[in-house]
Amino acid sequence: MRKRNTEQIGEVIHQFLRLNGLETPYNQYRIVEAWPEVMGKGIQRYTGNIFIKNQNLHVQITSPAVKQNLLMEHRAIARRLNEHVGAQVIEDVVFY
Repeated sequence: MRKRNTEQIGEVIHQFLRLNGLETPYNQYRIVEAWPEVMGKGIQRYTGNIFIKNQNLHVQITSPAVKQNLLMEHRAIARRLNEHVGAQVIEDVVFY
């Protein structure tokens, strides 16, 4: 018996998400979930609310010193998060 039209499950899921308009919300969720892994436990301790609005990741930082250090790296952090997810999801990171 020959298998015809076989596809990898990951590709089928990707197509489903894209066709149903769920790819962007899913990638946004993945960006928010990736924050602790990409930034590490040290930064995670000072992190409050995280959300995405207008292609910007908004992150609440509870320490002024940590916030100042992160402000200098905001574009690099956005790039690292996008690379982690494998898609261009956010343009910038805004700390508040």
